[in-house]
Amino acid sequence: MAEKNAMLVMRDVSKTFNPGTVNEKCALKNLNLTLKQGDFATIVGSNGAGKSTLFNAITGAFFADKGLIMLDGEDITYQKEHVRSKVIGHLFQDPLKGTAPHMTIEENMALAYLRTTTSKNAYFSRIKAADKKKFREQLALLDMGLEDRMKQPVGLLSGGQRQALTLLMATMVTPKILLLDEHTAALDPATAEKVLNLTKKIVSEQNITCLMVTHNMHQALELGNRTLMMDSGNIVLDVSGEERGHRKTNEEVDELESLRRENLRLTRRLEEKDMVVELLKKVKEFERM
Repeated sequence: MAEKNAMLVMRDVSKTFNPGTVNEKCALKNLNLTLKQGDFATIVGSNGAGKSTLFNAITGAFFADKGLIMLDGEDITYQKEHVRSKVIGHLFQDPLKGTAPHMTIEENMALAYLRTTTSKNAYFSRIKAADKKKFREQLALLDMGLEDRMKQPVGLLSGGQRQALTLLMATMVTPKILLLDEHTAALDPATAEKVLNLTKKIVSEQNITCLMVTHNMHQALELGNRTLMMDSGNIVLDVSGEERGHRKTNEEVDELESLRRENLRLTRRLEEKDMVVELLKKVKEFERM
C-alpha cells in the first residue's frame, strides 16, 4: 500500500508505561499500520492488547517512545493533543464522555464546530443564524427529535441520544480520521443498532477514514473493509478483500473468537508469570539485606 496515498501511517511505534519499575508495561511494540483514505478498519483483541493505547497514540494523549506517526502526509508524532483534536474525531465507550452535560445541545454543537477552525480566537467567535439552522438540519438526520430540543441541557438526554450527538459533533466538519472505541458497547441492543447504522451512514457518505474497536466478532467482519486483531501491543492479523469475505461464515467467526479468547488466556498467564518473577526478585532483594 503506497504511503504517499495513505491517510494514516504508523511505523515502529512503541510505548512502555512505568519503565524500570515493577509496574512496567509494554503497551505498543514496534507497531506498523497504514490506512488509505476511506479505509474503515475494525479492531478486535483481548483486554490489554493495546487497542485503546493505539488510539491514544494517534490522538496525542501521550507521545510514543519511538516510531513515526503520519496523518495525511503530516508528521504528528510529537504534535500536541489539542492540535490533533482539530482533525481527529474520537468516541468512547462511555456515552457521558464527549459532551458537556450542563450546556445545551446547541452550545455543545457550537463548541464542536468552532473547535475545528484554525483561528486562535475560535472559541470567542459568534455562531450565526445560518450555523444554527445547519445544526438543526443535522440533528434532524438523527431522527431522535433533538432538533426540537436544542435549548435543553445535554445532561437530560439518554445515553443513546448523547452518543448519537457526540458522533454528529465529531463529524460535523469531516475529520481526517475517526476513532470509535467500543462506542456502542454501553447502549441497549436497539439503541446500539441505531447508533451503529448512523455510524455506517456518516462514514460512508463522508468517506471518512475510520478505526473502530469492537468485541463483537460479527461486527468486526461485517463492518468496513478491513479487520485487524491486536495482541501484546501489536497487530497480529490484518485481513481485507476476499480473505475477509471468506471469514464471514459462522465457523470462521467462531475460530476468530476462539483465537481472541486464547489470546486473553495467554495474556493472563504471562501477567501471572511476570508477577511471580517480580515477587521472586523482591524475595532475593530482601534476603540480601
